[in-house]
Amino acid sequence: MALLVPSRAKFRKAFRGKRKGLASRGNALSFGSFGLKSEEAGWISSRQLEAARRAVTHYTARGGRLWIRLFPDKPVTKKPAEVRMGKGKGA
Repeated sequence: MALLVPSRAKFRKAFRGKRKGLASRGNALSFGSFGLKSEEAGWISSRQLEAARRAVTHYTARGGRLWIRLFPDKPVTKKPAEVRMGKGKGA
């Protein structure tokens, strides 16, 4: 399975937004008998989701089914270390 990526995005970059309050949706088990639950809030990338999926499928030896109820639809961008803020001082 390839990395999860949105089919098309209207904008290349997104605002960070605010994480406030506890989730009232998606905190109950919908499919299957077992589930994994995060202990703290945070952002998760498609690479992390793929690594978790591979680890779980390897551990269950392809005997069980896996439903991923997250989708990484928010682009997260960051400037490299030791680079000026903004876009100045080009030449």
